[in-house]
Amino acid sequence: MYSLLVSIHIATAVMGLEAAFGFLIVAKSAKIESQAKYTLELPKKLELIPKIGSITLLVTGIILGIHPSLFATGWYIASLVLYFAAQVIVIGLLPKKMREQADILAQHAGGGLPDSYIAVGKQAGKLERITHLLAFLLILLMYYKPF
Repeated sequence: MYSLLVSIHIATAVMGLEAAFGFLIVAKSAKIESQAKYTLELPKKLELIPKIGSITLLVTGIILGIHPSLFATGWYIASLVLYFAAQVIVIGLLPKKMREQADILAQHAGGGLPDSYIAVGKQAGKLERITHLLAFLLILLMYYKPF
């Protein structure tokens, strides 16, 4: 049972990372207004998959860590903190940036992308890079269990 949970946990993490890293590439590829609008609609169409994945990661991670000794290890506690920090960004901050970009496009008349849209996109990109760094640190902590 333990091996099955580990496999589910790892597979879910890999699929989640693929989606997270891939969306940044797609978002940066928009060069005109219609492409940007389409790009902003993609997460709405795909949001169920990351939600299920995040919940699966959390549940399998906690079940795997049900041993009281794990809650006394620094790497496990640090992993939980990093995971929740990433979720705050992904669930709370990034959607606000995307709504801000959508509002900018709704008020924009023309084919190109307004400077304000690009500026907000750069802010969102920084947040996405932070989540990527958090994911990388999570993987390191879980693999090496340094403390």
